[in-house]
This record gives sequence, C-alpha cells and structure tokens, in this order.
Amino acid sequence: MQIKLAITDDHLLVISGLKAMLAPYPHISVVYESNMAATLLKALDAVHPDVLLLDIQMPEINGVELCKQVHKIHPQVKILAFTNFMESHYVKQMLRNGATGYLLKNTDQQTLIHAIEQVNAGEQFLDSTLKTALLHEMITGQKQTGYDIILTRREKEILQLIANEHSNQEIAEMLYISLRTVETHRLNLTQKLGVKNTAGLVKAAMRRGLID
Repeated sequence: MQIKLAITDDHLLVISGLKAMLAPYPHISVVYESNMAATLLKALDAVHPDVLLLDIQMPEINGVELCKQVHKIHPQVKILAFTNFMESHYVKQMLRNGATGYLLKNTDQQTLIHAIEQVNAGEQFLDSTLKTALLHEMITGQKQTGYDIILTRREKEILQLIANEHSNQEIAEMLYISLRTVETHRLNLTQKLGVKNTAGLVKAAMRRGLID
C-alpha cells in the first residue's frame, strides 16, 4: 500500500536526512515538506497526505498546538510526532491533541519505517524509550529523571527575563511578541521544569544552570 507522507520540521537538514532514509522504500512517498508551520494547514487541503511527520519545536507556533489544529481540521491525517523532547508531558499532550504516534529524532531507519507504517494503519506507536519511562511513571507515580531539559532559544530568552522579574506584558513588549505567546511559553517552561509557579520556575532553572 502506498503511503503519502508530509514532513514539517524547522530544520531543512532534518528533512533532507529523513528523505534519504526513506528513499529505499518506494511504498512511502513524500508529498509535502516544509520548515514553516504557517503554510501547513493550507497545504494539507491540496496534498492530502496519509501521515504527517510533525516536529514539536517550530518557530512560529508550538507543535503541540499545531497538532491540535491539524487534527481538528484534517482528522483523516495520521499525525506522528517527531522530536527530541523526551518529557512525558509532551507525549501526553501530543496524544491528547490527536497524534497517533511519538518518535524520537535519534531513531534508526527501520524504526522510522515501522512507525510510519504502524501509524498509517491506525495503530498507536510510541518510541520504546518512552514506553519504558511512561510505564515507570505509571507504576511508581514518579517521573524518571536524568533527561536533559531542552529549551528553545525563545524559551531561554523568556526564562531569563522572568528571572529578572519582568512581567508577562513587559516581556511581550521587549520581544515584540503577543502577551498570549509569552503566557504559552511560561506554561511550557513550568511543565518542562515540573514546577507550579514563578518562584519554583526560577529556583529550578538556577539549580539546572539554565539562567545566569
């Protein structure tokens, strides 16, 4: 069965690497590729892919929110998250927002093909590393530690400004972004660092060496 694949990732090098990995498999054809999220929804109207390989870390919009929009407008498209983020809250958010699978970017060729085929068949796929972490969390009630916290450039900027006691509105004006965008980044930061408020956020960030 032919599988039509769309790829959205903010790094062109990643897209090129994916296409090279897929080249030996003629039953998987890349019908759309982009490093920009803004054009994705319109493109899906035209190309009608079976599976969308979607990065979480996108420059214009959080991939978690983009996943939700794609699933709402194009529910027939199977979404496979493709990311470096290993934190369990990202896995849960993506699955809640309509993703059928979650794959880490350090995957090998065979796992990539298997994930695309399984998601296309309507089955859920989770990277084996994440299955172990989620099972541990479910059994013990504790999240596994030891994973590096990966922050985007914008998240690092906002985190430093929060630590410098700037309000959300001040940060929005300083970075020329909307207040809602700042609030979204702040929420993502608290989830990544596993804290509940600004004081906990700053304390955790200092402990991990994420801010000066």
